[in-house]
Amino acid sequence: MLKKMIPAGALTALALLLPNFAFAAEEAAKASGGGAGWGHLSAAIAIALAAFGGAFAQGRTAVAACDGIARNPGASGQIRGMAFLGLVLIESLVIYALVIAFVVQGK
Repeated sequence: MLKKMIPAGALTALALLLPNFAFAAEEAAKASGGGAGWGHLSAAIAIALAAFGGAFAQGRTAVAACDGIARNPGASGQIRGMAFLGLVLIESLVIYALVIAFVVQGK
């Protein structure tokens, strides 16, 4: 379990630190007249991580729903409704990440 948590923690730390680098680079660019454009990189990494996490979570949700329906076909309506609700919430998090990526990028 710990072996899985270390890369996840490193990716989380990277995702949290890159926007700070982007804002610092913007301030440096204003001061010096040029810049490296870290906003583009951090926006790309943020949306990539969100897309990966959303796809992984949606796959796990679908597997769990199919397994639950296979075990108890009588509860398929409730399971399907809860699975759709979970999928909607997962997709909304990916859309929020897209909005945040646009804000970080500055456009």
